[in-house]
Amino acid sequence: QVQLVESGGGLVQAGGSLRLSCAASERSNRRYAKGWFRQAPGKEREFVASISWSGNTRYYTDSVKGRFTISRDNTKNTVDLLMHSLKPEDTAVYYCAAGDSPSASRRYYDYGYWGQGTQVTVSS
Repeated sequence: QVQLVESGGGLVQAGGSLRLSCAASERSNRRYAKGWFRQAPGKEREFVASISWSGNTRYYTDSVKGRFTISRDNTKNTVDLLMHSLKPEDTAVYYCAAGDSPSASRRYYDYGYWGQGTQVTVSS
């Protein structure tokens, strides 16, 4: 069983930056992709970014390309999301997820493990 814990959320002004981190409790030989999703009030959960086990493949939703960067450290079992040029529309609860395979995916149903989420609020 993998437990994921996010940190780094908070309140930031538009144009600012935040780094979200996600730590996995389990250290094993299983190789799985990691992803970040977000859910704004009244909206469905949406894909933000994902990274393969090797780190060689990364996907981003169009609205964050060029502003967000996903990275991982397999020695520490962590995945980060560095967010620059934040906009009010980035306001949401951000969730870390671990996939069921080493391949990065944009689909939420490819992820079997989820964190509790961390709030990101961007003020205008």
